Amino acid sequence: MSTVSVPATQALLPGYPRELLAQARGQAGSERLLACLERLSGDGADIFAQRLGITLHYPVLDSQTLFASRPLFERISLAQCLKREFVLVEDAGQVIGVFADPFDITRLAWIDDSLGDAPLFLAHPAELAAFLARHEESFHAVDSLGHDAEPGAEADALQSLSLASISEDQSRVVKLVNSTLYDALKMHASDIHLGMTGGGLVIKYRIDGVLNGAGKASGAAFADQVISRIKVMAELDIGEKRVPQDGRFKVAISGRQIDFRVSIMPSIFGEDAVLRVLDKQDLADRANGVRLQALGFEGQTLRNLRRLAAEPYGMILVTGPTGSGKTTTLYAMISEINHGTDKIITIEDPVEYQLPGVLQIPVNEKKGLTFARGLRSILRHDPDKILVGEIRDPDTAQIAVQSALTGHLVFTTIHANNVFDVIGRFSQMQVDPYSFVSALNAVLAQRLIRLACGHCVSDCEADDELLQASGLNREAVQGWRFVRVQGCGQCRGSGYRGRTAIAELLHLDDDLRQMIVERRPLSQIKAAACQRGLRLLRSSALDLVREGRTTLEEINRVTFIA
Repeated sequence: MSTVSVPATQALLPGYPRELLAQARGQAGSERLLACLERLSGDGADIFAQRLGITLHYPVLDSQTLFASRPLFERISLAQCLKREFVLVEDAGQVIGVFADPFDITRLAWIDDSLGDAPLFLAHPAELAAFLARHEESFHAVDSLGHDAEPGAEADALQSLSLASISEDQSRVVKLVNSTLYDALKMHASDIHLGMTGGGLVIKYRIDGVLNGAGKASGAAFADQVISRIKVMAELDIGEKRVPQDGRFKVAISGRQIDFRVSIMPSIFGEDAVLRVLDKQDLADRANGVRLQALGFEGQTLRNLRRLAAEPYGMILVTGPTGSGKTTTLYAMISEINHGTDKIITIEDPVEYQLPGVLQIPVNEKKGLTFARGLRSILRHDPDKILVGEIRDPDTAQIAVQSALTGHLVFTTIHANNVFDVIGRFSQMQVDPYSFVSALNAVLAQRLIRLACGHCVSDCEADDELLQASGLNREAVQGWRFVRVQGCGQCRGSGYRGRTAIAELLHLDDDLRQMIVERRPLSQIKAAACQRGLRLLRSSALDLVREGRTTLEEINRVTFIA
């Protein structure tokens, strides 16, 4: 049987002196003894747990190992774990007990009775609480399913699936769906993935751009009912399982109205669902008064964006994949120029949050209000500045270009990998190159990079193999600060907390416009742009690594290694 490793630093630290323990007991009063001792010690969470373990002769489980382990709630329920601040986990095939308070005699007695032969490890109470919170909502939902029906019964239920059958079983299905939505909001997830497998349902959340497992539910028939429940909420056809479907629904949680955009896709096991989370209140709270400076752009890019936002006419394009912060950047630019003297109109799908003093129009394709049709109507409404949520088709592209050529400042987005791919996208939409480059002021390509968690980050030496895989060498990284992420309760074990924007901004001048119209090779256009000061996404990302704000692994995940 494998054994859980104890941090090497634990053996190098001194325990707490008896005098400090006595002082804590004397001052605790109504305060918890454990909390009083931590306050008097002045140590951080990791050091406190390690020194306490040495003092009381308990091995300490570090947060990275804890968050990588699997809780055994089938042996000791989550409710008991929350109540007792204790959990059984499995790590590398070994079952261990993890607890938080070595001074609580009553809890220790209960743990001794429940532990069996498993070894007992100490963890910081905040780390253990964060670990249990991570599993709480999703596990409650899965645990509420109880035992699966017999295989034959599942097959019958699948055949007779309808709104009535979903209603009859709502205590199980609705609870899973509702708790999944609640948990996603609690964890600030941008998307919820519900994937059907041969044996049931797998739930994942996209947090800071990365998918994280959240829970599973066994039973193919039950999984199909969950997808059907989502389809009912989004007013989709539950009887159609062979073609993709798109819809949306709203729920009220904690007094807030949350929008969910739903995409249903057929698969070999049934159907998969992806729900895009749009918490407008949360977006509005975070974006209230947002300015470009708050998004993390470096100094020169920030100054150029502010200058572009103040131009009287032309087109500013922001490009990048879904979830890269394009809309937030455009909102920030509009917020900085929204002084009440210009008529600003937006057309979006959907309107993510309200901008004061701005006329915002939501796309409604079912009613015939598309981007192209809405944009035509906007031009008759005497606008000065226009925001088009996304250019998806040739009609929208043509009208946006014409709007920029007729005295309007147009902000818009398009999906492309970098600033140069945008040129090809508009060519594919059969937009006249001369009109396009005449209208275009600049193209901004951006990504969001996760930042290393400030609570568990540590300095490290650069790994030669990783440097080589990243296109770097020892000489090129002299003086850089490399960091290692470990995972803790503050970052829910991921090692990263928060994100910042990186960007490449292509500002067009007459020479670049001429090169594009003449259809010069992309390599020549790129070289000319770099000579004019263009900094590529990779360069901006490497700056974050140089400063010790993120890792090479993170920027390799997000940016292209040239």
